[in-house]
Amino acid sequence: MRTLPPLILLLASLAGHAETPQQIGKIYATEAATQQAGFTPSAKRGEAFFRQRFAQNDKMPACTSCHTDNPLNAGQHAVTGKAIRPLAVAANGERFSDPAKVEKWFGRNCKEVVGRACTPGEKADFVAYMSEVR
Repeated sequence: MRTLPPLILLLASLAGHAETPQQIGKIYATEAATQQAGFTPSAKRGEAFFRQRFAQNDKMPACTSCHTDNPLNAGQHAVTGKAIRPLAVAANGERFSDPAKVEKWFGRNCKEVVGRACTPGEKADFVAYMSEVR
């Protein structure tokens, strides 16, 4: 029988509960610390990740392809044209408040843009950046 990683179990236990971006970021940071001793989330690394161009997808080479260069602004999906609410917590209070949704979107977007699952450290850094953008 396959066991689930602790992060998935913790996120599943929080599903349906409103959380703060700081609480969700802490979940990822705790998981990252099990893989890298002394890990501390960095908004600076989160911003670099947000702006980084990946070679995975020509239509969506970076987070900014759909979310614009300014996470305080609304975006638009590069393929479907669907409107996307701002990523920054300051502009969208619902962002990073539902652990299940956060994990769902990291799962989809990391695979489409980065070409792989994002690490807990990358997720913690990303949430830290989106929580600090003003």
